[in-house]
Amino acid sequence: MKERATVVCWQREKILLVERGRSRWSLPGGTIARDESPVEAARRELSEETCLEGYGLDYLFQFGGLNKRHHVFVSVLPDDARAEPSNEILRCRWFRPGKIATLITSVPTREIVALLFSPNRQTTRLE
Repeated sequence: MKERATVVCWQREKILLVERGRSRWSLPGGTIARDESPVEAARRELSEETCLEGYGLDYLFQFGGLNKRHHVFVSVLPDDARAEPSNEILRCRWFRPGKIATLITSVPTREIVALLFSPNRQTTRLE
């Protein structure tokens, strides 16, 4: 099973998604290299994909798919933090959690967001 670091960036009640050119939105992240920890991979991937550096990351949970295990982190960003597409990323965009279910996304992105933000919940797992 491949190990992946995935980051939920939270700012002004919105989540950052990235688009790699396959017309699908996803959470920032990528494969964990052999010589790095999940948090190191999360920091590296966030920087490589969005140019966001120096912000805290908190571990949330593991999410398992058929062939990938996502180590999911959250970064609560200040209002002045700006994501810029970099590396293989074509676009970065902020979405309200409820909107994500209506987008074309990767399955793990949709499921991870659903775990964090259920329409029936009064609070999120980020609060």
